[in-house]
Amino acid sequence: MSWVGERTEIVAAEGHLIDSQLLNAIFDKVIARRCKFEVLHFDIGRTNEEVSRLELKVKAPNDSTLRGLLEDLMPLGCHPHPDDEIVLKSVTVKGVGPEDFYSTTNHQTLVRYEKHWVTVGRQRMDAVIRVRERHAECVKLRDIRPGDRVVCGVRGIRVLPEFLDRERHGFAFMTNDVSTERRVEVSVSKVVGMMREVKETRGRIAFVAGPVVVHSGGVEYFSDLVRLGFVDVLLAGNALAVHDAEYSLFGTSLGIDLEIGIAHKEGHQHHMRAINAINGAGGIHPAVEKKILRSGIMYELVTRKVPYVLAGSIRDDGPLIDTEMDLIVAQDRYAEALEGVTMVVMLSTMLHSIGVGNMLPSGVRVVCVDINPAVVTKLGDRGSAQTVGIVTDVGLFLHQLSAQLNAATGERVVPISGSEKKSQQGEQ
Repeated sequence: MSWVGERTEIVAAEGHLIDSQLLNAIFDKVIARRCKFEVLHFDIGRTNEEVSRLELKVKAPNDSTLRGLLEDLMPLGCHPHPDDEIVLKSVTVKGVGPEDFYSTTNHQTLVRYEKHWVTVGRQRMDAVIRVRERHAECVKLRDIRPGDRVVCGVRGIRVLPEFLDRERHGFAFMTNDVSTERRVEVSVSKVVGMMREVKETRGRIAFVAGPVVVHSGGVEYFSDLVRLGFVDVLLAGNALAVHDAEYSLFGTSLGIDLEIGIAHKEGHQHHMRAINAINGAGGIHPAVEKKILRSGIMYELVTRKVPYVLAGSIRDDGPLIDTEMDLIVAQDRYAEALEGVTMVVMLSTMLHSIGVGNMLPSGVRVVCVDINPAVVTKLGDRGSAQTVGIVTDVGLFLHQLSAQLNAATGERVVPISGSEKKSQQGEQ
């Protein structure tokens, strides 16, 4: 590689660079780009509170390689030094940014504007940064309009990655770990501690759930979480609500009696009859009000005024009236529902989990529970590195979670049984 037009840049970084393994990652990025580095200054933090500070000179053979290297280093907390102002360019075509627009990460970001560091709002990955007066926020590419000014290049931008401390308190208990070797009870106890901590600090917990919650016998246990006040919003697809309604109305899921594990005669029709019953009532809320739907997850959410969003897909039967089939609208409703959320628990739904992960800032705690470890791996590959994984059956996890939360809070809500459901059916 020719170094005739050699370019250099001084970058700085600070934080728990060693504990978070960022220092090695920074050096590796430079080498991977076939560039060179020289450590100008490195001050190691000597306590759990003190941070390390790095000043690094990087050398690249040309402008384009240097620009690519700086883009690689930014998510690791490096920023050009000294502090330059951001470069703003105007949008001329709806939904189309300037060629060199800055694409965001999920880490907290600051931009230098008019000699002030401005915190970027609505932090999420794969967005542009729009600046209006002294306000900066992440905006989906499709939502920018002519006249909007967006941040371009890498000047004047600071990315603050999540750091691990030496004591690895709290959420760090399984960071970036996916294992089937850990006892479920131990993992659940950690999740219980986090959920209680979130609620004690008046934080919000979102659940992202797939229909496996119903199929694996988790309806009563999830309903228990709603009654105990640990579910602040539910994000799901059409299938979860459909099979929840099927279970409430017929005691089956996909036509299988969950009490005895035997298929009902013509039980394959139950989910369609459930859709018909709910839509005939005018939707989930009217079905609860008219006492058609008298148990289950959706019943508990409506009864306790817990918000939910159902996002549709091409495979949905029916779907339920409540399901948002416009994908862009559904994305926006998900993002709105996630505002202010400090913890997300994902239950066996790969697509919805990855979608939600893309909408979250890296400071939000994410727990992903799935029998398939590849789901958690995919979340990490897509940038949601704060995700911890518990590889187990979702029904078992919810059973343990319900039991431990009940024990911790000193309450016990007796869930409705399958036989009581059948009794209610006869009264309808």
